[in-house]
Amino acid sequence: MCVKVACVGGGPAGLYLSILLKLRDPSHDITVYERDPEGSTYGWGVTYWRGLLDRLREHDPVSARAVEEHSVRWRDGVAHVGGLTTRHQGDEGFGIGRHRLLEILAARARSLGVRLEFDHGITGENPPDADLVVAADGVGSALRTRHAAHFGTEITTGRNRYVWLGTSKVFDAFTFAFTETDHGWIWAYGYGFGPGGSTCVVECGPETWTGLGLDRADEGEALVLLEKLFSDVLDGHPLTARSGGRAGATWPAFRTLTNRTWSRGNLVLLGDAAHTTHYSIGAGTTLALEDAMCLAGALGDHARLPDALAHYERERRAALLSVQSAARHSAQWYENLPRYIRLAPERMFALLGQRHSPLLPYVPPGLYYRLDRAAGRLETLRRFKRWLGPRLARTAQARRAAGARRMTD
Repeated sequence: MCVKVACVGGGPAGLYLSILLKLRDPSHDITVYERDPEGSTYGWGVTYWRGLLDRLREHDPVSARAVEEHSVRWRDGVAHVGGLTTRHQGDEGFGIGRHRLLEILAARARSLGVRLEFDHGITGENPPDADLVVAADGVGSALRTRHAAHFGTEITTGRNRYVWLGTSKVFDAFTFAFTETDHGWIWAYGYGFGPGGSTCVVECGPETWTGLGLDRADEGEALVLLEKLFSDVLDGHPLTARSGGRAGATWPAFRTLTNRTWSRGNLVLLGDAAHTTHYSIGAGTTLALEDAMCLAGALGDHARLPDALAHYERERRAALLSVQSAARHSAQWYENLPRYIRLAPERMFALLGQRHSPLLPYVPPGLYYRLDRAAGRLETLRRFKRWLGPRLARTAQARRAAGARRMTD
């Protein structure tokens, strides 16, 4: 259907969509535009789970084999809470370097005849001439911003501050480290992505961020402080920042982005340009690749572009509902960390694994832990949890609304 396609953004979503469209119809004229030089991507590693690898194999076994070959895997999760440690076995997870993933996808796209234009920025004022323009240019999408009123873009900012770092320490499990300071708790998520290192995301509440002086520290000072705070899990390895040494490392609050609609004429949003989910569930890259799978399928199955884009948006919105809910509750779990952190480490870690639950915020943590343990053995209690959770959430929402009305009366 689409003869000429322009993908704006050379991340996983744009590259993988170009691959899938070429596999469906080699006659498509496809160009991927990336504003940065080739090989200059930010970050260290990304995570994904077995289900994504299975879907990659279904859509393109060649790139799936390369991705799996260059990934590391783990089954264990480890939590360090103060001086105590607990380890649980979980689902099989994978990590791959972001540079490596993009190299694999770019090489595969080129082999199929996709043109890759690096150092080629596209703005809302100079959109490419194509039958279909795909905005895969991330949360700050210039193409989406140009028509923000049409797309109905909304951004909700979280409470906590975070920074994305790397380390030469190779974690053998998905690692959580919680450290108490005089200004509150600060914690890190660490996971390996290859033989040379790991990703290490550090997060804390705003009071801890300012109390430790991280709001004023330059990049070098912040790294020295964090290396000291997490010395037990880093084993002497340094932390590195994505800015490459520039002063003033930022600690943003996470922005959850949604859009009322995902298309405008022949322009469609993909990946983070359309939606974001909190990094604590590790789903960003997976969702971007699944967007590409769905859009490629819709374009192949529908003769008219409006029908294809409507189908794509409808399918992906439905698929995202549960993920966005899980991400929202996960972010809130960390924002309310003091509620859980004083539990015994094995109990706190168990509730960390349950942080996606809509019921957990409304039940005392100790009771929830016992209920969950029992529910693991009794299907009746599982059904009770599924029934009770939404009702408690609706009751709390109604109380908040009633309180707001009383304040305005």
